[in-house]
Amino acid sequence: MSVLPPDLPRLRTLVTYLRGELSRMEQALAAAEGRKAATVRKQAQPAPEPEPEPEPEPPAWLVERGIGVGRLPVRAHAGDCWDTRSRCAPASADQIRALLAQGIPACPHCRPDTALGVLE
Repeated sequence: MSVLPPDLPRLRTLVTYLRGELSRMEQALAAAEGRKAATVRKQAQPAPEPEPEPEPEPPAWLVERGIGVGRLPVRAHAGDCWDTRSRCAPASADQIRALLAQGIPACPHCRPDTALGVLE
């Protein structure tokens, strides 16, 4: 038993309808393939690298603070000292001079006391 009609006019109507549906399906398929190809091209292109931001100027002077609640200054450094630690904070030249005058030791490597002209 066939689901198709036996007469010629209705068979022609079905063929016309199915050709139209096939055309719409081919158009939809082509559009989907185009979108997929565009996505692949977009993913294949490397993203432009952002411009690196310039490094901020290092501070001229650093104060090394101790560990604990009060975090008192324990040593004075020049800004480019290699022996600084994570507990250092930027300071002005006047602050370093005041700390050295109070007896806070200068770093033996970068000698900020010599650079500032504050000698013992």
